[in-house]
Amino acid sequence: MHTRSLTAFALLALAAAGPRPAHSQVLQRPPTWKVRFDRPNTPDSAIYYVDMPPGWHVTTQRVAAILYDPARTGQGNFSLESEIFLFPSERPREAYGVFFGGRDLDGTNQAYVYFLVRGDGSFLVKRRNGSNTETVVDWTQHDAVLPMGSENVKNVLGVHAGGDTVEFLVNGISVTSVPRAGIECNGIVGLRVNHALNLHVTSLTVTAGR
Repeated sequence: MHTRSLTAFALLALAAAGPRPAHSQVLQRPPTWKVRFDRPNTPDSAIYYVDMPPGWHVTTQRVAAILYDPARTGQGNFSLESEIFLFPSERPREAYGVFFGGRDLDGTNQAYVYFLVRGDGSFLVKRRNGSNTETVVDWTQHDAVLPMGSENVKNVLGVHAGGDTVEFLVNGISVTSVPRAGIECNGIVGLRVNHALNLHVTSLTVTAGR
């Protein structure tokens, strides 16, 4: 079984008419979080993200963006983990996940490493430096990544930044690892969400050490 019983947030999401959950007027954006779109001058209304315990609900139009709280960081050896529910979409190849090593996220020299999954059951690792991106591990199918179905599906993404390697996990299973040399892990952590997605993120945690 790929789904689990969800509480009020699931009912809101499933009742959505368009990109925003029903009764959105009672929900507020997390006050300390910021958003940065891939495309400059994207209207703020192109993304909807709100506090919805447990966690946050995010829906997007035809945009890609990162969401983050500048106070959430990973330094040295650390583990990053996020539990994310994907609701059914007509775009199963759109990706979502986490990023780490965020620096200058408000500026022209933004940099971060991102770890994404998508509804076809594959994962990707890339890094961004300014307007350039570089593929670290290209899209790869893996049984650990639960694909999108007719109901919501849960994937738990994990990153273990160790002294020599960075390990990437989905649902507790290691899907790949890369040398830490050449990858800047220290910095802000957050979420990355691509086009036309409806997600609920129940957690985004950083734990020191391995």
